[in-house]
Amino acid sequence: MSVADSDLPHGIVVGVDGSSWSRAAVRWAMAEATLRGVDLTIAHVVTPLSASTLLWPGGRIPEEVLEVQDNDARTAIADAIKIVQEDVTGTSRPQVRSEMLYGGVVPSLTGFSRSAELIVVGPRGRNEQHRRLLGSVASGLLHHARCPVAIVHATGAARVSGRSPVLLGTDGSPASEFATEIAFREAALRGVDVVALHVLVDADMSGLFAAEWSALQAVVQKPIAERLGAWEERYPETSVNLEIEFDRPADALIAASEGAQLVVLGSRGRGGFTGMLLGSVSSAVAQEVRVPIIVARPR
Repeated sequence: MSVADSDLPHGIVVGVDGSSWSRAAVRWAMAEATLRGVDLTIAHVVTPLSASTLLWPGGRIPEEVLEVQDNDARTAIADAIKIVQEDVTGTSRPQVRSEMLYGGVVPSLTGFSRSAELIVVGPRGRNEQHRRLLGSVASGLLHHARCPVAIVHATGAARVSGRSPVLLGTDGSPASEFATEIAFREAALRGVDVVALHVLVDADMSGLFAAEWSALQAVVQKPIAERLGAWEERYPETSVNLEIEFDRPADALIAASEGAQLVVLGSRGRGGFTGMLLGSVSSAVAQEVRVPIIVARPR
């Protein structure tokens, strides 16, 4: 399905839990919904406490404990709605709805993803403040969502220039076309360029002479440039700059993201990057970058 389809009822879905990461995700999701001209759905998932009854004295969880949980959920949603109302004014404001669900967070948001253009979350949840690794919800959605997933950090999104490019991580395979489409569309909406980064990791090239390295780059670059050229024809006002590097894919993308306003990665292809599994690359990049990242999960 094309990312341009706008008949998905939930538009962009942002998962909220009241954390600083969640608030940053709401701001970015609202701006993205405004750019795309689609609805925004604010979702909070209440995880049932029924499984904890064995740990509760007397076996039954008091009603007041459950009521506190529901009140926390309503507060998280109200805070998100307040952010939306403060951030966007005028006639361009998209329609905003809220949903409070009961169940597992990842399964619930995965269910939403079947009828959404994009799922947006923070890198960690409220109870994972001191974790350095990607949180359980963000990691779960990267592997199970049925639409693209955006992960937004609390810091960094505001420090990049509005003219900074969109960074696309590509392996040049046909399966990476969905990520390429997303990258070009996001760049066109923002009026900026695309920087396409292809990383070679299959062999030790440290001993190559400059002429040999240039020749190898030319061979690798040709088929990728042809695929990107087709997208330039569809988006004539968007330029693309292709860069070929020899490095660890995650390290190269993290370094390149310093000059970008958004990173886009695919979830299929020759392991996402030649010789690597996507999971390790996308998780590492999503964990370390300070700008929003979209992973192009297929439907």
